[in-house]
Amino acid sequence: MSATAQNRLHEQMAFLLETEKLKQILRRTTPVGSDRRENSAEHSWQLAVMALLLAEYANSPLDRAHTIELLLVHDLVEIDAGDTFAYDLHANQDKAEREEAAANRLFGLLPPDQNSRLRTLWEEFEAGQSPEARFAVALDRLMPALQNYANDGGTWRTPGVDLTAIYHRLAPIGAGSTLLWEYVQALLDDAVTRGLIRP
Repeated sequence: MSATAQNRLHEQMAFLLETEKLKQILRRTTPVGSDRRENSAEHSWQLAVMALLLAEYANSPLDRAHTIELLLVHDLVEIDAGDTFAYDLHANQDKAEREEAAANRLFGLLPPDQNSRLRTLWEEFEAGQSPEARFAVALDRLMPALQNYANDGGTWRTPGVDLTAIYHRLAPIGAGSTLLWEYVQALLDDAVTRGLIRP
């Protein structure tokens, strides 16, 4: 192996070891039926499985493999920036800046071509403009809703979270999948009826 190839492999391995830290980033949501908080690596894996199964419900034809790429990369910046609770308005004020700095450092560990590739995937997800990104964002909003519903309200019971805030958070699901958005709206209606969400 040439020195150049050895250096490339070293950079890739260093990045892969760095991604291990995503398993330490705790989210507010809990796995269904569990008291522990899930980590961001579990969340990313779950979304990739969702894309594999639910791509047929996307509003536009999409490249399933590309959608999965977006989902596997989208939360890597949380290694440095942490997971920002969706309903914490104060913490969300500087989220973009923290995640941009994280992207610079983390993707910068990779060889230049892969740095560019993963950075482009992350930026595509954040922009939410391509069919794949719109559907990926929809799944990113959908899974915590499913978890909260199955966990008797979960983080929906956090002080300050009400139906208006939840609708605002989940509305992007409709841009990726009208059918999934209709499904979620029915869940929300039932959650309000059951007292899991403050109206």
